[in-house]
Amino acid sequence: MGALKNIVAAAGILAAAGIGETAYFYNRTMKRGNAKTDRTIKMSGTDWAKYYPLMEKRKEYVLAQTHRDVSITSFDGLKLHATYFPAVEDGEHGNISDVKKAVICFHGYTGEGLSNHVAIADYFLKRGYAMLMPDARAHGESEGEYIGFGCLDRQDALGWINWMIQELGEDVKIMLHGTSMGGATVLMTSGLELPANVKGIVSDCGFTSPKEVFTYVLNHMYHLPAFPAIQGADLLNKKLAGYGMDECNAKYEVEKAKVPILFIHGSADTFVPCSMCHEIYDHCRSPKRKVIIEGAAHAESYYKDMETYEKALTEFMEEIMQ
Repeated sequence: MGALKNIVAAAGILAAAGIGETAYFYNRTMKRGNAKTDRTIKMSGTDWAKYYPLMEKRKEYVLAQTHRDVSITSFDGLKLHATYFPAVEDGEHGNISDVKKAVICFHGYTGEGLSNHVAIADYFLKRGYAMLMPDARAHGESEGEYIGFGCLDRQDALGWINWMIQELGEDVKIMLHGTSMGGATVLMTSGLELPANVKGIVSDCGFTSPKEVFTYVLNHMYHLPAFPAIQGADLLNKKLAGYGMDECNAKYEVEKAKVPILFIHGSADTFVPCSMCHEIYDHCRSPKRKVIIEGAAHAESYYKDMETYEKALTEFMEEIMQ
């Protein structure tokens, strides 16, 4: 009888510990305000300090261009914010008045639209693209308490696509670009019925699903088992945020994709492993390209080898925007 009591007591302690671990993981990972940018940067392992001079130089140019704040209401009633830059006429790479081209850029986990895209905005604006840089739900100036991890954000992306069509007209040609969580978002969006205006997608270091990427992080970065934190967080998220953490998986969504996709990933990414890029690429059924930037850490590919990255972008855009 004493042994049975000990077993029951031990089981109770383990269950309580599991609940505590789940709550701790969920609150610091999935909720606005608790998911910290500095912690994400540290986990990603990318040394951003060496790129600050470039970022500041490009920020000066980008912010000098005409831009404004815009908003839409999400499918579940949230006010979502974005920064919009009209196309620059007679830019460095020629006049763009004959073709309406636009790119919508989706940022990563704990990031913000404008601040995360000032470097690559220089590239797009000088090539005559209008740009829209949304703040994901529960990020920046957008409303929301729970982070969407692409699963909810893909519906928000559809809203921004429709906003761009209303802004620039039915003849506008749109490309989607996303990095990290934004990369997962655009890949998950590829499985939806998209307007014909969407001509292509670029995913930079996108992951398969929140469940799989956080399992990887717990196992490989913290050397902890995924159970019970991930399973518990999945149940909590279904109840609180309305979606399961593996409910929408990029590798399955690209099986339904109809638009061309360019995959970019850094070979030295320890946050979202490069193997995820290969896995999603292998599942993709639409026209596809893949560029692996050697030695690039998480979200570093553009900065690590700008020449290769921009060449891949230019070739891809010249093909899809015809």
